Amino acid sequence: MLFNSVVSWYFKKRIQQVQYGMENAVEVQNNLFLKLIEAGKSTGFGKKHGFDALTDRNSYRNNIPVQNYESLKPYIQRLLEGQQFELWPTEIKWFAISSGTTSEKSKFIPVSFEALDECQFRGARDLMTIYCHNNPNSKIFEGKSLMIGGSHEVNKLHNNSFCGDLSAVMMNNLPFWVNLLRTPKAKIALMSDWEIKLEKMAQSTINVDVTSISGVPTWTMLLMNRLLQMTGAKNILEVWPNLELYMHGGVGFDPYRQPFGKLIPSKSMNYMETYNASEGFFGIQDTLEPTGDMLLMMDYGIYYEFMPMAEYGKLEPKTKTLEEVEIGKQYAIIITTNAGLWRYLLGDTIMFTSVEPYRFRITGRTKLYINAFGEELMIDNAEVAVAEACKRTNAIVKEYTAAPIYLEKDKSGGHQWLIEFEKAPENLNQFQSELDTLLKSVNSDYEAKRTGDLALKPPQIQVCNSGTFYKWMKSKGKLGGQNKVPRLSNDRVIIEEILALLKN
Repeated sequence: MLFNSVVSWYFKKRIQQVQYGMENAVEVQNNLFLKLIEAGKSTGFGKKHGFDALTDRNSYRNNIPVQNYESLKPYIQRLLEGQQFELWPTEIKWFAISSGTTSEKSKFIPVSFEALDECQFRGARDLMTIYCHNNPNSKIFEGKSLMIGGSHEVNKLHNNSFCGDLSAVMMNNLPFWVNLLRTPKAKIALMSDWEIKLEKMAQSTINVDVTSISGVPTWTMLLMNRLLQMTGAKNILEVWPNLELYMHGGVGFDPYRQPFGKLIPSKSMNYMETYNASEGFFGIQDTLEPTGDMLLMMDYGIYYEFMPMAEYGKLEPKTKTLEEVEIGKQYAIIITTNAGLWRYLLGDTIMFTSVEPYRFRITGRTKLYINAFGEELMIDNAEVAVAEACKRTNAIVKEYTAAPIYLEKDKSGGHQWLIEFEKAPENLNQFQSELDTLLKSVNSDYEAKRTGDLALKPPQIQVCNSGTFYKWMKSKGKLGGQNKVPRLSNDRVIIEEILALLKN
C-alpha cells in the first residue's frame, strides 16, 4: 500500500508540467526549436546545411529540405561505423531497428541519451501521470505491469554501439526501479523466438498480480487466450482479478474493443492509446473516453511541422507550424528531434480534432492506403467501417488486409478484402453490403468512385481460416512485439502472398 502511494505521488507531481504544455503549446514548441537548432550547429548535418544562418522557424523550413531515411542514411551509416556528432552533438550508442515503409529492409534509427530520457521514458512516465490524475484511487502500482515488448536481442554494432528493436533498447536502459514494477523478466521479454516466448510469458505471469498491460492488441490477445487455455478460466479477470488498465498503440483499437470486452468483462477496465515509434514518443490519450483522440506532447525534445497531404510528393513541399494547422485536415508529420532527425518525414498521417489543447487522431501512413482509382481510402476510414459493420452484423474481426483489384478491359476495378473472423457474420453478404455503405459514409471520394459501379465495384471479401495471418507473419519473421498486419496496401504484394498461403 505504501509503495503504491509513493509511486502514485511521483507520477502525479508531473501533471502541472503536462498541463502547462497543453496551455502554452506554441511557446513551448518555439523555445524547444531554438534549443534544437543551437544543438545542431556543431553537427555534420548542421554545418553542411548552414544552421549558423538560421534565425527562426520560417528560415528553417524555407532553407532546410524535408528529409527521409534515404537522405539521412549517409550520416546514419557513419554513426553505425563509430563516427560521432554527425546528426547530434552528444554520443549516439544505441540504434532502434525499424522495418518501416522505406525501400530498406531495416532502418537504424539513432537514439541519443536525450531521446531516451526526455522522450521515450518521459512518455511512459506521463502515461502513468495522466492515468493517476484521472484515477486518483487507482491501485495500479500494488501489482505488476505486463510489458509485451519486442522480440529482438541487442546486437553489438561497433566497439561501443548497439542495436535492437525499441523495446530492447528501452529495456536495456531502464532505471533500476522500473524493473520492480514490471513483468516478465527481461530475459523472457526479449526472447527472439515469439512462440517460445509466448509460452514462457504465460508460465511466468500466470500467478503474478498483473494490474496493467502494454502491447500491440494482436499479441496481447494471443497471450491472454493462451492463459485461458492453461488455466481453464472463463475470462482473464479470473487469472488477473486486479487488472485495471490496458495501454495500446500501433494499430486502430476499434476492431478489438469487442473481443477485449469478452476477455476482460469489466466496466471498470480502462483503455489508453499511445503514439510512439522508434523515432519518438508523440501522443497520449489524456481522457478515458474511447474516442481515439490523443494529446500531442510538446516538451519531449521533438519539434513538429505538418505537411498538408496536397503537398505530399512535391520536391519542395510547404508545411505548417503548430499554430497554422486546421481541425479536420489530413497532415503528414515532419519531426525534428533530440536524436538528430532534422525535418524528418515520419510516414504517418494525422488529423487534429482540437487545437485548445492540440489533440489528434492517427489516420494512416503516407504509404499505407488504397488510392488506385482516386478513392483515397485511408486506414481510419477502414477501421471505422469495419468496427461498425461488425456491430451491425454481430461479427468480430480478428485480422484483415485489403488491396486493389486492378482495372481490366471492360471491367471495373475494386477492393479485395481478406478477413479472418473470430466470430463470422451469419450473412457474409450483409457484412459486405454494410462495409461498402459505411465506407461511402466516411469517405466521399470512395463514394464518388462507387457511383454506378463504373470505376469501383463493391468490395470483394474472402474469409480466411483461423491462423492464416499468424502463418503469414511467421513466414515474414514478424511474430510478436510491435509487428502488425498492414491493413491497406496500394499494391497486391501482401495480399498475393497471403492468397498463396491459402492455397497450400
